[in-house]
Amino acid sequence: MRRVQLSIIIFLLMFAIRATVAAEAPFVVVLGVAQDAGVPQIGCESPFCQRAWKDASLRRRVASLALVDPAAKKRWLFDATPDFPAQFETLKEVTGDYSNGLAGIFLTHAHIGHYTGLMYLGRESMNAREIKVYAMPRMKSMLETNAPWSQLVGLKNIALEPLAENRGVELGDGLVIEAARVPHRDEFSETVGYWIGSGRKSLAYVPDIDKWQKWELPLDEVVRSNDYVLIDGTFYADGEIARPMSEVPHPFVTETMSLLKDLPPDERTKVFFIHFNHTNPLVQGDREKIREVEKNGFHIAFEGQRFSLR
Repeated sequence: MRRVQLSIIIFLLMFAIRATVAAEAPFVVVLGVAQDAGVPQIGCESPFCQRAWKDASLRRRVASLALVDPAAKKRWLFDATPDFPAQFETLKEVTGDYSNGLAGIFLTHAHIGHYTGLMYLGRESMNAREIKVYAMPRMKSMLETNAPWSQLVGLKNIALEPLAENRGVELGDGLVIEAARVPHRDEFSETVGYWIGSGRKSLAYVPDIDKWQKWELPLDEVVRSNDYVLIDGTFYADGEIARPMSEVPHPFVTETMSLLKDLPPDERTKVFFIHFNHTNPLVQGDREKIREVEKNGFHIAFEGQRFSLR
């Protein structure tokens, strides 16, 4: 009887240890999946948009990720979106940390959905103190020399941290962030994707790119060399918007699936589409298109989704 009791105690202790280790594993959580202007978009009167304005369950926040290190009690954002206030509250709930602590923000580029949320760190709002903002050279210069962003720098609401392509930023506990340039409409800054690594697993995040063929890195190699790949799914197919789509080039989801169709199933399952325009049938809930993506072995990212880095 005592041996049985001892065995149960040992089992429970081992289970508790495993649970504690798992709970402390760093992870990435999706805070938004929409293109820069959100879902639905301002001015949109399509049948879907009309339903979404009335039904909050159909709305989607702008694409953003958070990296969480529970053991170190630190958290970082990838992009500061127009939905920053709500996303920060969600991050507090996810982490159980209701303080305003934020270890830093990594910016991808200077389009409205990716940096304008910085305004909420200013004295009209949070009045933050030296939140680290990691930015490439042109992005850093744009923030330093253009109002109102320069005021954030001058008042030390943010502290700009320079990024260099392919040079890792060590965050501690084995976490490393690396930026990689991608071809995009670089009117005001460079555009980068990010590699988020823990020493055990890695996640690639490329929410915006013109076309995969323009990138010096073959997409299939990016998939093979990472455990999770969250990539540009802005438009599902050509003809989706009522203007020349060459004005807003993105790889169509159909193009990406075709490009990666020869990868084995265990590689394709790493791919998650994100950054959906409000016209994209995947974000509108088109069951046929969603089934097509899933049938081909790919996934559709959703808000609240977690990716363990252990």
